[in-house]
Amino acid sequence: MKVMRLLSSLKHDESERGIFHLGRALVKRGHTSIIVSSADKEHELVKRLERDGNIYHQLSLEKKSWMALRQIWPLRQLIEKYQPDIIHLHSRTPAWILHWALKGAKLKHKPKLVSTMYGFYPLNNYSRALLNVDCTITVSDSVSEYLLQGIKEVKKPPRSIIRIYRGVDTRNFPYRYNPSVYWIHRTFAEYPELEHKKWLLFPTVIGQEYGQEWLIDILGNLSEDFPNLHIIIMDEDSRRDVVHEEFMQRVNALELRDKFTFIGTKRNDMREWLAAANLVLGLANQPESIGINVLQAIHLGTPVVGWNKAAFHEILKPLYPQGLVKEETAYALCKVIRNQLENVMRPPITDKFTMQQMIDETLAVYRKLDDLNQLEQKDALVEKRQKKRRRNSSDVYQS
Repeated sequence: MKVMRLLSSLKHDESERGIFHLGRALVKRGHTSIIVSSADKEHELVKRLERDGNIYHQLSLEKKSWMALRQIWPLRQLIEKYQPDIIHLHSRTPAWILHWALKGAKLKHKPKLVSTMYGFYPLNNYSRALLNVDCTITVSDSVSEYLLQGIKEVKKPPRSIIRIYRGVDTRNFPYRYNPSVYWIHRTFAEYPELEHKKWLLFPTVIGQEYGQEWLIDILGNLSEDFPNLHIIIMDEDSRRDVVHEEFMQRVNALELRDKFTFIGTKRNDMREWLAAANLVLGLANQPESIGINVLQAIHLGTPVVGWNKAAFHEILKPLYPQGLVKEETAYALCKVIRNQLENVMRPPITDKFTMQQMIDETLAVYRKLDDLNQLEQKDALVEKRQKKRRRNSSDVYQS
């Protein structure tokens, strides 16, 4: 089986897409894994893919512009060269380029098309190519429900929709992992204000939809009983935009600045922060489609608090229901956090939402489509032979 995967870039969180793990699994099982993306051949991620046995080609697929259409011919050449059985689309721009590349392509057989919807994409014309496929994989039940509700407006909906949760690599995020003494000393040297504090980790940037305003409510309601509460935000302190500045103005006006530490966005020690935190917060105002940081924290055994909606609900209800906040109010949120701080109860170890589970289910989709492809090819061959026999019989009769 030959599987070609088209990605706009390799910048997205690998834990969400499983690019390396899936490629390694395909190669290990004797299949051909072809990856097409915009990353440079010298990029470390590309070298890693090639070391694992993947075939990599660089095409500029990342731009939502007419300029991206220049890649139609190069992609068509790659498809004609490899004759893939499965083509997996991971974003909308590559989907449109593929749509045009397949027109007029010289193919021995038509490849089966798979797409993954990683979020609540607007179901407009731009998303149409991502849905005109044999199978759409969604990353959560909430995304599936959103797609099914809006699919009535789509002219050519996917022939099937399958939910495959994103998974955590439990080898990299083992249960009850403890950061090294070196990491702890280095962290306290860089952020001395964190020593002897209870860490509430806000594992995202400050933005319109991420819910940072709730952090002020948490401190306002709980600081008196928990004076050592400290909030860690994975954003740059120096970043300046309207939302960031409004948040910081409120923080400064309430004299809470010493309760916050900004550790930046580009970190390679996310596991350590998630493991060392007393509590990880999932407070997005808009429904989350994946909630990967929440998943990673639970697999590490770190308590999590999150809203009872979308991905947070789907993750926390089976794995850690104590962390669900059922009403989006400051009172309900602070009540759950208080309970967590007073009665520390770690999430139990789980074999759900794992990377291996995600890979196995994705490979099952590939196999099912490949089997269907082979069956269609056999049917087409039988039909061709029958037509030839009928034509020969007709020629004999006429003679």
